[in-house]
Amino acid sequence: MKTSSVIGRVAALIALAVAVVAVFLLLSGSDTEYEVTAEFENASQLVTGNEVVVGGAAAGSVKEIELGPEGQALVTFAVDEEYAPLRRGTTATVRSPSLSQIAGRQVELTLPTDSTAGPEIESGGSLTQEETVSAVDLDQVFNTLSPKTIKDFKHVIQGFALSYDGVGEQANEGFRYLNPFLSTSRRLFGELTADQTALERLIVDTSKLSGVLAERSTDVSALVGNLNRSMNAIGDRKEQLATAIARFPDFMRRANTTFVNLRAALDDVDPLVDASKPVAVELRPFLAKLRAAADDAVPTIRDLDAILRRRGDANDLVDLALIQPKLTDRAVGSGTPDCGPGTEDPEDLQIPADDDYTQGSFGEAVCSLTNGETNLEFFRAYTPELVGWFDDFGHSGAIDGFGGIGRIETTFNAFTVSTPGGLPDLTQMLSPDEQFASLDTGNLRRCPGGNERPVSDIDPSDTSVPFTDGGALTDGEPGDCDPSHVQPGP
Repeated sequence: MKTSSVIGRVAALIALAVAVVAVFLLLSGSDTEYEVTAEFENASQLVTGNEVVVGGAAAGSVKEIELGPEGQALVTFAVDEEYAPLRRGTTATVRSPSLSQIAGRQVELTLPTDSTAGPEIESGGSLTQEETVSAVDLDQVFNTLSPKTIKDFKHVIQGFALSYDGVGEQANEGFRYLNPFLSTSRRLFGELTADQTALERLIVDTSKLSGVLAERSTDVSALVGNLNRSMNAIGDRKEQLATAIARFPDFMRRANTTFVNLRAALDDVDPLVDASKPVAVELRPFLAKLRAAADDAVPTIRDLDAILRRRGDANDLVDLALIQPKLTDRAVGSGTPDCGPGTEDPEDLQIPADDDYTQGSFGEAVCSLTNGETNLEFFRAYTPELVGWFDDFGHSGAIDGFGGIGRIETTFNAFTVSTPGGLPDLTQMLSPDEQFASLDTGNLRRCPGGNERPVSDIDPSDTSVPFTDGGALTDGEPGDCDPSHVQPGP
């Protein structure tokens, strides 16, 4: 019995010693936990016990938060043995894992790579503010905005609410495809980053293109305006467009047969293509010259474009074509001219021969010529005098086989120098004493051609000079002219 009691006491002592050693190890282990103090601009709503994460995995916890001597936040956190010790180049960032957590912040550690890592940070060491990033709350962002900007931003949010009102299901469906879009965009930008030279060339070429478009801003504006009108025209014919689209499948099915036959026709065209190859080689110099000619023709085409259409009114061929209908209406008018009866009273100059002014310029010209026939008929008899008057500017007198002769006449209005007995015989020559024997007065009613010698003295059948047209004395009554009123002389 004594042996058993002794053994029990020894076992109890051993157990007590093991417990004391375990407690000592636990207490000593906590004292050796790896801790670092990070200086933040502000604590960003961190609290003791918040997680410390590395790459999204838990790596420690926040132990203590104190206020520094210069107003900075001193955050002491412990890191698991797996990540200890930290090295220079490590950055600590305060993040919010989700919008639903207000105070549930965490400290995210970004570890450096082997090539960028600095010396080790001993336990109890610190990270400066240059190696930390505080969280930015929305309130801080809004505090940087002016009251007017905040008011406008509220209107934007309200506009979003109105735009999504009643279409939430469709919006959610669109957001479901947003994730693939963002992932493919990430790959796209990754490719652009990998090929930086091509990206720079693309940006430079885009800049040049933008400069060219800026120089042709007027043409671009006209293009946009014409495109707008085209789209409006298409919108106005949307019913016809819908009908055409509905008929398009039937058209494609019917066109399928044509395309199949075309495939067989292409085999028949192969000999033509083979025969055209030598000609194509010979056309190469011609096409090179044609290209140069086309380049030289660019200014001509540009000027022609300005001639065809130019901004402004009545300054291009389009405007000229638009006024042709108006010109046609002015020229043709109502159609067939109605020249009217005219007037038989030569003293009445107030009544026009045609009072229909709606028949156009062509019709008015026809009526003017028609109604002027009476005047032309009157002046036709004086054609010899008019021709002779013009002929006098060219030469004086006449020339025949005997030499040149000239005739001079002096007219004294109401009287002329005359020979005795009226007109002499053309075959006789008066002496100088007989030529100016008297003054013949009252020669005021000469007939057309009265200045010419009457041919009837030589040829009685020719009575063309003077031209009386019934205007001579008839039965002793005076007419419009008197054929005896002639100039003196042979």
